[in-house]
Amino acid sequence: MPNPDISILIVDDAKFSNIMIHRLLKSAGYTDIRQASTSQEALRLIEQRPAQILLADWLMPEMDGLALTQAVRQIDEASNHFTYIILLTAREGQDVLLNAFEQGVDDFINKALMSGQLLARLAAAERTSSMQNRLLHDYQSILDVNNKLKELSSIDPLTGLGNRTQAQRRLDETIRHCNARGGACCYLLISLNNMDQLKKNHDSKAMGQLLIGIARRLRQLVRPLDEVARIAPNQIAIINIQQTVQSCTPETFQRILDGVNLKAYKTSTGFISVKASMSMVVYVCSEETPSAETLMQRAQSRMEQAQKSGAIAHDIWKPLH
Repeated sequence: MPNPDISILIVDDAKFSNIMIHRLLKSAGYTDIRQASTSQEALRLIEQRPAQILLADWLMPEMDGLALTQAVRQIDEASNHFTYIILLTAREGQDVLLNAFEQGVDDFINKALMSGQLLARLAAAERTSSMQNRLLHDYQSILDVNNKLKELSSIDPLTGLGNRTQAQRRLDETIRHCNARGGACCYLLISLNNMDQLKKNHDSKAMGQLLIGIARRLRQLVRPLDEVARIAPNQIAIINIQQTVQSCTPETFQRILDGVNLKAYKTSTGFISVKASMSMVVYVCSEETPSAETLMQRAQSRMEQAQKSGAIAHDIWKPLH
């Protein structure tokens, strides 16, 4: 049986289609159904109250379903919410659908098959949305506890990321792992270059929301076991291990830097864009083992080069003698 209270938003510029979907959902027992005829109207409704499931036509004037998806994902990121997004489309082809999945769409329904598939797809969407939002709620509860306890100074109280102490500890562990089992240790340093200027233009609340948004986005961009730590007010480190040194290249991590830079972050004062640079140091097992602090300082020394060039500054650690 469907959960009648789950929030569903229908977005379709075709009035007949909008009404037909609404009637189908009503007859199935859903009660919390809102409708919008444009993407802009849908965004206003979501700002007023989040939706758990969004049903949107792919082809709409001014802002199509993919652009709407990206806008909703930005709102979700800022509000710590998950919206399950289903696009209604007559488009087909693996490349087209794969591109849409990469942009954040969760599912598709072919319009010609909608009457036979919609309710089954909604049942799956309901389970996924409820689980994701429960996890987000639980995670936020954990962050709140961490903020109160400040967990032995290993957690950054604002973002919930590790702090510099945690980064050093995790980097030392990763170096030892490489010495014992092989592989390559990658230490990535991200510098948020325009934060001082942004502080002049935005209040502390918005700046806090910005940093939280950056932390959430980075968690999505890295692998689950990678360490992400805020090591300074305007710097974030990522520590990960790769099987071979050939995997530790600027090209491997360019998507992370692009992920930070290319999309603005929603705050209480509007969308804010960040200008970040990245340097990286790679360690593979050698006769002389550096400390975590040595690798961190090496990455810091390469940051000016990264800021001037706009590219990721890359260094493979070797003893100086």
